[in-house]
Amino acid sequence: MYEPQPILRFPIHKAFELNKQKLDSDGLIEIAYSFIKEGEPYEQDIGHFLLEWLDSKSFIEVKTSGSTGKPKTIKVLKEHMVNSAKATGEFFKLDSETTVLLCLSATYIAGKMMLVRAMVLGWKLDCVPPKSNPLDTVYKQYDFCAMVPLQLDNSINRLHLIKKLIVGGGVISENLKSLVQASKTKIFETYGMTETVSHIAARRVNAKKRERKKNIYFKTLPNISIATDERNCLVINAPLLHDKQLITNDVVELKSYKKFDWKGRYDNVINSGGVKLFPEAIEAKLQLLITHRFFVSSLPDAVLGEQLILIIESAPSETLVSSIKEGIANISTLSRYEVPKQIFCIPQFVETDTGKIQRAKTVALL
Repeated sequence: MYEPQPILRFPIHKAFELNKQKLDSDGLIEIAYSFIKEGEPYEQDIGHFLLEWLDSKSFIEVKTSGSTGKPKTIKVLKEHMVNSAKATGEFFKLDSETTVLLCLSATYIAGKMMLVRAMVLGWKLDCVPPKSNPLDTVYKQYDFCAMVPLQLDNSINRLHLIKKLIVGGGVISENLKSLVQASKTKIFETYGMTETVSHIAARRVNAKKRERKKNIYFKTLPNISIATDERNCLVINAPLLHDKQLITNDVVELKSYKKFDWKGRYDNVINSGGVKLFPEAIEAKLQLLITHRFFVSSLPDAVLGEQLILIIESAPSETLVSSIKEGIANISTLSRYEVPKQIFCIPQFVETDTGKIQRAKTVALL
């Protein structure tokens, strides 16, 4: 029999509901064990996290995604998670009684934080399986939801069920952005990482025309300021979320101490004949041309040092390669340095557990 802890570090908000049940800490412990014993795999993950949240430890162990390195487990202070939840509520104007849909896995920080926000802020949270089309079995409207880009792509026809949506865990393609411009849902692209306890900044994806210019920059949440280092990489000062200053490998254009535009990963930068090329920026220009998954990378070159290449997720096809070469020649926004020297087709990219492309491992397949 589980013995409740004598001291609950962070009380559950009196308005909090989980799957239409009002629950205090004892009720959460009971439902957590029910999820673990009888629930679906995604409910078991929720149950395990709830028990972690309610125990006497001051931290939670969280997995990183592994998209830019080896996946690892780090310790995140529960106090920092509470501070992050409050910042999200303030930034997006989400008070108690907000209705929320959880369609992300509670294994990772994004799913865990949706649960923490609900408990701390007093949200009414419903849970559905974290599948690629999470709204297919949803028939009521929610005030707030968080998704990854793939889920957004598969939910366009049912976005009217969500009033405010945040999208993280990957870059939203230009094609996907164009598809949601007419949506009445307020859609925000977020920037963050496990170490910053989910997102630390956001920008509106489908703002009205008169507001689009000011929405090209990410704006930081409350109590967070930013700077850049000598590499032009983002430096994050978030004392309520992390004990130390965080130096990232994300190259940015700094607008102010609260606003920035993301250019790409420093570790992805390609030096071709002395010209620095940002793969993510080139990919944005190619997105409307290529319907398959793809990315830009490099191979060693005796003359240039590195030669720019394009890798497409597809069975080998000379017709496809010829068509894309022809299309690239007609893209006026590409400089001559940004035109790939070679195009390769690979049937399947190497991915992390969360579906992010592992570029280096995929290039190694060549």
